[in-house]
Amino acid sequence: MQPAQLYDSAATMFSPDGRIYQVEYAREAVKRGTTAVGVTFADGIVLMVDKRVSGKLIEAAAVEKLYKIDSHIGVASSGLVGDARVLVARARGDAQNNRYIYDESLEIEVLVKNLSDILQAYTQNGGVRPFGAAFLVAGIDSRGAHLYETDPSGAVVAYKATAIGIGRATALEFLEAEYRPGLAMEKAAILGLKALAKAAEAAPQTGAAAPDMVVISKKDGYRKLAPEEVSRFTAQLQGQ
Repeated sequence: MQPAQLYDSAATMFSPDGRIYQVEYAREAVKRGTTAVGVTFADGIVLMVDKRVSGKLIEAAAVEKLYKIDSHIGVASSGLVGDARVLVARARGDAQNNRYIYDESLEIEVLVKNLSDILQAYTQNGGVRPFGAAFLVAGIDSRGAHLYETDPSGAVVAYKATAIGIGRATALEFLEAEYRPGLAMEKAAILGLKALAKAAEAAPQTGAAAPDMVVISKKDGYRKLAPEEVSRFTAQLQGQ
């Protein structure tokens, strides 16, 4: 077997055992990123990201990991921030074009497939590298509430609850054990915060700050929770 270095010089090159090393390196960038958790509830989805930062001098408020794509769609990112911004801009453009051309909101599955096409194309062209970012894409459309996870390879999976970033395995293990269908929004938020806490225990990070949270629901669409609302949920968590 030839060493990996002979097969990782381009995103278009397979190793003899069927691996694309550049894609695996991109996944590693995601694994080292900030933890993000998504949990579906009866009428929507709650997304949250851990705002702990890697240095005491960094302003946590300036770290953006939750993005509004449209009035009914939000995403949480993990991995390289610059890569995530490019993909967010493309997703926003797709949502705006759909409203302009068809005068209707973009279906969540269509948006996710558009993103996955871009991600996959960057694994199959010379002179480029895969995006080192992954998303939790959450939204409400005519078919209900949806939560998807993207991968740098272009793969997409739908979930009831999931996590990306550092500590993902620990958060997923907790969610698999504790998630129940039909949760109320408050219960989903508390469950997500517990998963974030479990991930933080498994992979501690420097600094401390309250998580950012958004709720995408049939009633209100995309809504970012105010700091006092987040504090209320974290206080409930600490009281348990």
